[in-house]
Order: sequence, then C-alpha cells, then structure tokens
Amino acid sequence: MSDQTAKTAVVPATHAAPPAKFSHGVRKGNILQVAGQVGFLPAVPGEAPTVAGPTLREQTLQTLANVKSVLEAGGASWDDVMMLRVYLTDVAHFAEMNEIYNTYFDEQNLKDAPAARTTVYVGLPAGLLIEIDALAVLG
Repeated sequence: MSDQTAKTAVVPATHAAPPAKFSHGVRKGNILQVAGQVGFLPAVPGEAPTVAGPTLREQTLQTLANVKSVLEAGGASWDDVMMLRVYLTDVAHFAEMNEIYNTYFDEQNLKDAPAARTTVYVGLPAGLLIEIDALAVLG
C-alpha cells in the first residue's frame, strides 16, 4: 500500500487513549476524519479524563480545542474542514452553542466556514453536554 492510500491513526499527545477500539482521527491520503471529541481537558497520565467544566461554554471551547488538536496532529487546520457535526444533549443549548461557535470561528479568521449540522443526542456519558466530529480534506 502506498503512503497516499495508507490509513493512519491520528493520536494527539494531549489525548487519553480512547475507551474502545477506535482512533481520535484517521487520515487516508488527503482525507482526515476526526472522531467525536468531547470537552475533556488534556490527558494526565494515570488519571481518569476530566471534563473542562459543568457549563456548555467551557465544554464547547474545550471540545473545539480537542478537535483542533486532532486536526493539527493529522496535518490539517480549520481551513481544511469541510464538515462539522455537533451533537448536543439538550435542545435548549442550541442558541448558546451557536453564539459560542460563531465567536470561536470569527476568532479563527477562516476564509470560509465549514458546512455544519447540529442535532440533539442524549447518549453522551453523564456530565458531557456536547460532542463534535469533523471531516477535513487537505490540500
């Protein structure tokens, strides 16, 4: 298999090992899929993952930082992201998340915003309010 078609796991140094057999990101050629990220603070060896805080703002900003970390470890940036999928645990969080999201991406100075979708998903572990995954195409 050539380097262009090899599938490579992407694991940032700041991330704990996933709780099941999956990668935080996978790159194949110029495509990078970032697995769903949540608002865990950077990993501390030997300690359980710690949620960034109880608020949607804290968790959203940390989740975006975690997605960015996987993108960068895979050789990508926000400008390479084609699609973001946001999963919230409460429909009442839509407006606040959109405000946080818009401010965050304004600060990133993107040429064009990625496509995005947001849905409510109630299957996240207790205490987690948001999950975000991303699809990037490099080049």
